[in-house]
Parts: sequence; structure tokens; C-alpha cells
Amino acid sequence: MLTARLLIGGQDQAATGDATYQRLNPATGAVASVAAAATLDDADAAVAAAHAAFPGWSATAPNERRRLLLKAADALQARSAEFIAAGVAEAGGAPGWYGFNVMLAASMLREAASLTTQIAGEVIPSDVPGLMALGMRQACGVVLGIAPWNAPLILGTRAIATPLACGNTVVLKSSEICPALHRLIGEVFVDAGFPAGVVNVISNAPQDAAAVVARLIAHPAVKRINFTGSTKVGRIIAQQAAQHLKPVVLELGGKNPLLILDDADLDEAVQAAAFGAFFNQGQICMSTDRIIIDHKVADAFVEKLRIKTAGLRAGQPGEPGAVLAGMVDVGAASRVAHMIADAEAKGATLVCGSASHEGNLLQAAIIDHITPAMSVYQEESFGPIVGIIRVDGDEAALAEANSGEYGLSAAVFSRDVSRALALAQRIESGICHINSSTVADEAQMPFGGVKASGYGRFGGKAGIAEFTDLRWITIQSGHRHYPV
Repeated sequence: MLTARLLIGGQDQAATGDATYQRLNPATGAVASVAAAATLDDADAAVAAAHAAFPGWSATAPNERRRLLLKAADALQARSAEFIAAGVAEAGGAPGWYGFNVMLAASMLREAASLTTQIAGEVIPSDVPGLMALGMRQACGVVLGIAPWNAPLILGTRAIATPLACGNTVVLKSSEICPALHRLIGEVFVDAGFPAGVVNVISNAPQDAAAVVARLIAHPAVKRINFTGSTKVGRIIAQQAAQHLKPVVLELGGKNPLLILDDADLDEAVQAAAFGAFFNQGQICMSTDRIIIDHKVADAFVEKLRIKTAGLRAGQPGEPGAVLAGMVDVGAASRVAHMIADAEAKGATLVCGSASHEGNLLQAAIIDHITPAMSVYQEESFGPIVGIIRVDGDEAALAEANSGEYGLSAAVFSRDVSRALALAQRIESGICHINSSTVADEAQMPFGGVKASGYGRFGGKAGIAEFTDLRWITIQSGHRHYPV
């Protein structure tokens, strides 16, 4: 059994009143972790610790910040086995998925380290004689990061890495589903020797989440918020932040389309579709939810995808022969199974898979001929299912791709790159890949969506703009004439 206490001001401590809650293993039902259940006072204490640490950290030389971030990357990889064990126990995914999380999270810390000397400004020409005008980027203060469970180490690290590189201090509010894993992120920064209070981690009981988040957002010392999660919760956070006029970076849900044109390499498209739809049981914000395919090649593609999917059996984490693992809980598996049943009842063809599940295990499913009347057409599935939409021509494919409220990731398959690029530029999404999967991430890339998938960008230099204040500062030399 794992434990997760609060990290506040460099101290490992219990919540006020020793309050805790339990997270159950989704595969076995046993207690996976016991976590501190932070109170509102604990939330205030975490922000106060970050606020107190800010002057010293923001004044730390860039190469010292770089050195510590690189040490954190090494410390994170040194705890790889612990992260994998925590992910399997708390969120139920496959060990390989959490191993990938370790690799990419370490890369994010190294990318953040490279940014410490790139927080640059500019000299702006002025019409005033003797005036030097500067555009300067400076750390903004305390950054609140709110991370989800589905890619827990990647997204927990992403929430704090670039803010730290920019000279901010952080409070990471962990997911109620993986508190021990997120608390372990905090331990990485302790191991690396970060000053006390620069990184703080708090966990809360599920029933307290709304109150704790509202308290953190409202705290005057919190200057930026970033949230990765559902569009429903993202809207609430955006509304609360707006009340306090605080900038937010939101990376939310997706109903990500994969467009397959009539000249596509179908074998390559099948590999990308299976990976995009079913990796981590489809529980990725970029997962391929919709395959929009020209009717000329649809039958051949669907048969190839059926054969590929038949080899992707779901089993409990580490089970021999199981390529996929369990979903985050039984309720999630039940919800997605109901989407399959709804589609079948309304005339869709179930190519493979079924509308039944064993506990948190749901086998990968392909649903052909989906229509707007079906929930699988409208709603983000966040499970190992994918819907097929058949269209006539590129313009019809584009119209389908842009028909929903989401706009996170997309992909286009065609042997004619110019044709694919012309479509990609018209797809309403923050991310689009040509001849590749909708699921892709690299630490240095600008990552984020449009429409109901959020706004703002994580990653690389784009993150610097999100987590700094751009200030206009002038220096007057000699006499300046004023009209009065």
C-alpha cells in the first residue's frame, strides 16, 4: 500500500487533523494508496510556502535553475520503478505505459532546463529622444498546476516544469485518482536539491476537490493556473479564474479525427489508427475517436483494422499476452460499454469488440457506420473504441472533422502531401499530423487545442509566453521635454 502526505515548504506532513482518504486499485479492489486529505487551511499553507520561496527562486541564476532541473530529470528516472508501480496500482494501466511516462517526463524536465537562458526580451524603437524601451519577460509568481490521472507523470511534470524554468514557484494539486504518483513527483525535486517551497504538492479527498481548487484559484498569491482534464471541469476553472482576472492554460477533451483520403497508404493508416485509438485503452486526450474515411477505400481499411485490432487483447497489467490493460475503474468501462450498445441499437455495425466488460476490462471495439444520433458520434469516449464515418471526397471529410465542439488533435493520411497539408490547414485543431497518428507528444512542441479543447500552449518556447509577464520598461537618458 502506498502513502501520500503533503509536501509544503519542503516538509513532508499530514493534512490538518490527520485527514486521509483511500484510492482503490481498479483491478483488485484492494487499497492502492492512502493519501492526505488537504483542508482549505492546507491549501493556503501550500500557496504561502510557494509565495515565500518566490523571491529567492526568481532571482536564481538561469544556469543554476538549469542545473537543478537536469538533476530532477535524473532523479525522476532513478525512481522509474516506483512511478510504474504507483501508476499500475492507482490507475490500472499497463506497466509499459508508465515507463513511457517516465521517459517523456524526464525529457520535459530537460527541455525546461534548456529554456532557462531563452527567457528573452527585446529593445523596441521609440520616437522619444534619448529613450530606451525594453520588452522584458519576468517570472509572474506562484503557478497552480492541476494534473489528471491518465498520463499522470507526463502531465503532472508538464504542469510545473516550464513554470519552474521561468523562475516561478509552484503548487501541484494532485489527482484524487493517483495521489501517490503525483506526490512522488514532489519527491523528485527534493532529491534534486530544490530550495524548500519552490515545489509544493497537495492532495485532497474527492468530495473536497471543488472547494480546494476554488480556494487555490482565489488566493491572491496565485498568478497563473494550468489545468489538464475534462472540458466540463475546465469551464468551471476558467470561470473561477476569470472572476479574479487570472490567466489560465487549459488543455481539455478531444474528439480527435483521423482522415483517410482515397489515395492513402492503408497499411500505414491502420497502424496509426490502432495506436491512436487503443493505446492506454484510449484514455489519452489525443486518442483517435473518429476515423473519417473515403468510401472508396473504407471496406478494405476496416477489414485491415479489424485484423489488427483482433491481436490487441486487454488483460490485467502484466498479464501474459495482454497488449492492453484495464480502464481506470469499472464505472469507466461500463460507460464506454453503454456507448457501444447505444450505437448498435441505433444501427451501427460492431466490427469487433462487444458491449460487455469484465470489471474494468473492456476489449477494443470498432464501430462502423456511426451517425449523429449515437452517443459515440458526439461524446468523447475516453475508452478503447473508435467510430468509422464514411464520406465522399475531401470536402465532406473536412466538414465531418470540423463538425464537433472539440479541436485538440487530428491527422490526415494521403500519399499526396500537398493535398493533405491543404486539408490540415483547414482543420479546426491545435495539432494536426500528416501520415501519422493523432497521438504524439514531444517536450519542445507547442501543445494545446482550440474550441472546447481549451486554449494556451504547453511546451518549448510557447510555454515561456504562458508563464511569464511581458513588461514594458524604459530608460530615459538626458533631458526629456514634457508639454506641461
